[in-house]
Amino acid sequence: MKAIVYTKYGTPDVLQLKEVVKPIPKKNEILVKVKATTVTIADIRSRSFTVPSTFWLPARIKLGFRQPKKEILGMELAGEVESVGKEVKRFKEGDQVFAASLAGFGAYAEYKCLPEDGPVSIKPSNITYAEAAAIPIGARTALYFLRKANIHNGKRVLVYGASGSVGSYAVQLAKYFGANVTGVCSTTNLELVKSLGADKVIDYTAEDFSKTIETYDVIFEAVNKSSFSDCMKVLKKDGTYINVTEPLPSVQMMMTKLTTAKNLLLSRNSPETPEALVFLKELVERGKLKVVIDRYYEFEEIVEAHRYVEKGHKKGNVIINVEHKNKSS
Repeated sequence: MKAIVYTKYGTPDVLQLKEVVKPIPKKNEILVKVKATTVTIADIRSRSFTVPSTFWLPARIKLGFRQPKKEILGMELAGEVESVGKEVKRFKEGDQVFAASLAGFGAYAEYKCLPEDGPVSIKPSNITYAEAAAIPIGARTALYFLRKANIHNGKRVLVYGASGSVGSYAVQLAKYFGANVTGVCSTTNLELVKSLGADKVIDYTAEDFSKTIETYDVIFEAVNKSSFSDCMKVLKKDGTYINVTEPLPSVQMMMTKLTTAKNLLLSRNSPETPEALVFLKELVERGKLKVVIDRYYEFEEIVEAHRYVEKGHKKGNVIINVEHKNKSS
């Protein structure tokens, strides 16, 4: 089978299209013929090994010191079940599925084996493989943190980076849970964030959110580009600060946690179970959650896709068509 392989850390050019051995499912696994995958910020960081300095050692242990342990990136996918292990009960051949492959990566390939009890579910019936591939990491991350923050009716939530993958889902899910949502984004993305249901949208190029009279129960930092001090100015005294990209607290964060009643939720992987995907599938099928797609690339164009995402200005999600019959299959 074909796969995108990298054997050293570096620029997008380290990604190479190669022939590799097609995997065989174990007794508790399904073999998925991958139709679509994505390029996420996590893929960019893993490929280039650009991680926060405080997380350098854990990241080296996980990813590999001298070279990558896992040579095939890709953390979310959608496709069709081609075969199943003899003990698999949840899936059968021909099932259309979507899944997170964060634990072992490997979605940049024509086939991927997944444990049936992992983060994999039947694909929402009303969207394409490309759209489904963009849900398992971004939407699941937003859902996990919003649930941890106990979002419900009347809560005031600010989402910084509201037009990105996690941010666009955070806006929609917070609204679904009954919150009043303010989205922060650039000028070009104001209408997009409004269309996702935000009650108010702030253009960070024209207005400083920390200098308004508004205060928030939850501040959801989706891109790690705001100032922690600024966020604290408008976070209520018993509010919750969420940062989905920062794995370890800074000294300032630790002092805030020790000296105030404010709650801090920092980056961590959501549980590797299918329940969240089943919940998200139902929301999509009910029209309560939509996928924002910025660009499509073919499998052979993955270097260009990484270059684009690395610029840090994508809206929503960037899709890789692993099967290239057409851009919506």
